[in-house]
Amino acid sequence: MSSYSVTVTNTPAIKNAPLIGLAEGNGYFSNTQLAALVLGVPWFVKRSLPVLCHGGFKTYLFLVLVLGLPITIAYWTVMSMYGPRKNQKVQLPGRNIEEYITIKDPELKAKYFGKEKIPMQVFHDAFFDDKADFNGDVLEIMEARHDWAKMVFTPELFKYVLTKMLPEVILHSQSQDEEQVRDHYDRGDDFYEWFLGPRMVYTSGIVRDITREETLEELQDNKLTIVCEKLNLQPTDRLLDVGCGWGTLAAFAHKNYGCEVTGITLGKNQTKFGNERIVKNGGDPSRARILCLDYREIPGGRAAYNKIVSLEMAEHVGIRRYQTFLRQMYDLLDDDGIFVFQVAGIRPPWQYEDLIWGLFMNKYIFPGADASCSLGWVVKQVEAAGFEVKNIDVLGVHYSATLWRWYKNWISNKDKVIEKYGDRWYRIWVFFLAYATIASRQGSASVFQLTLHKNLNAYPRILGVPSHTSIHVHPDREILPVD
Repeated sequence: MSSYSVTVTNTPAIKNAPLIGLAEGNGYFSNTQLAALVLGVPWFVKRSLPVLCHGGFKTYLFLVLVLGLPITIAYWTVMSMYGPRKNQKVQLPGRNIEEYITIKDPELKAKYFGKEKIPMQVFHDAFFDDKADFNGDVLEIMEARHDWAKMVFTPELFKYVLTKMLPEVILHSQSQDEEQVRDHYDRGDDFYEWFLGPRMVYTSGIVRDITREETLEELQDNKLTIVCEKLNLQPTDRLLDVGCGWGTLAAFAHKNYGCEVTGITLGKNQTKFGNERIVKNGGDPSRARILCLDYREIPGGRAAYNKIVSLEMAEHVGIRRYQTFLRQMYDLLDDDGIFVFQVAGIRPPWQYEDLIWGLFMNKYIFPGADASCSLGWVVKQVEAAGFEVKNIDVLGVHYSATLWRWYKNWISNKDKVIEKYGDRWYRIWVFFLAYATIASRQGSASVFQLTLHKNLNAYPRILGVPSHTSIHVHPDREILPVD
C-alpha cells in the first residue's frame, strides 16, 4: 500500500498504472438539483418578466419546455467544471501542461498553457489534426491526463450529442447499421491485423496467469476455450455466432469441438476471411460457414440453434432495438439451449471522464454503438426477454490487458499504417488504444460475459453444473472441513 492509501499493482499481465494514473476524477451530479433548476428557473422567469407574469400554467409549462434543455446543458457544464473529485487520495503534481504535451496551433496555445489545463475533447481533436502532440509515449502521457487535461463538457460535445448521436439512437435503421459497420470493418484486413495480430479477434481476451505476460494469442485462445466450454459444445450442436467478426471463434469451435457453426457478420472482408480460415483449418464448408447479412435476416427459424454466442456485437444493435434483438435470440434458441452473451459497458457511478470518453468512442471508433450500458441494465434486458442468468463474469481488466497488447502492436506498425492510411488514422487509433487500456483498467469501461438459458420450468439446470466454470475453484491451500 502506498502512503496515499491506494494500491499500486506490479504484475506483468497488464499495463500497471503509475501512482498518478490512479487519481479519481469528478463525478458530481444531483438529479434533485437539476430538477429544481429545470422547474424553478422557468417559474422565476415567469414571475419576473412583465408580459409573462400575467400568464397561467400553460405559460409556465411552455417556459419549462423552452428553457429545460439550455438549463440542463448549463448545469452539466458547470458541474463538470467545478464538481469535486471522488477523493483526493492521489495528489496531482500540478506541473505545467508543456511538460506533457506540445500545442502547435497558435490559437489553442494562447488559451492553454502553464497551469491552464486543456479540455480533453479539445485536445484529442487537435491531436488528430496534428495541431498538438504528446511529449513522449502516448500511453504514458495519458496516465497523467488529470494533471494536464480537464474532463469538462464543451459546446462541441453537446453539438455532437444533439445533432448526431441522439438521432442515430432514435432511428438505428438497418441501412444505418450496414453503412456504419461496413465503413468500420471493411477498411482493410491489414489495418486490423496491425493491432489484432494473427487471431484477428476484436473482442476481449482473458488473462489466466498474472505472474507473466501471456501473449495476445494466449489471451484470445483462453477466451475462445472458455466460451466454448461455457457453451458445453458437442459435435451434434448447431452453433450460431452473431457478429462473428473474422470468423475465428467459428473456426475454433468447429475445429476443436466438431459442431456445426453459422457465423453472421455485415463485413464483406470478414466473411471472405472467415470462410477461408475455416477451410484452412480443415473445416467442412457444409457444416461451418460465415454469412454476410444483417442479424435481422438470420436464417433458420424458431429453435434452429441449440447454442448461440454473441461477443461484443449487441452494442451496435442500439438501445431502441435491444429488446427486439434479445427476443429474436430467444426464438432462435432451442428450449434446452445455451446463450453466451458478451457485451461492453460502463459503470453506473460514472465520472465525467467516462462520459467524455464514451462520446469520443461513439464519434470516432464505434459509431452507432449506443447500447454500451451498465451491467444492471443488461441483466434487466435479458431477463425481460425471457432468459435466466446462469453466470456473469466481469472482464474489464482482461480487456485492459488485451488492449495493452493491441496498443503495442499498433505502435510497432506505425510506419505501415501511416504509409497506407495516413497520419490521422494512426493518431485516432493510437489515442483510442492507449485511452481504452486505461479506461477498462480503471472501471470506466468494462466487459460483461453472461451465460444464459431460457427461464422455463423444464430447463435441465442440473446438467449445467459441470460447465458452470466459475464454481470450479482450485484453492492454493489445503482445505479442511469443520467438525
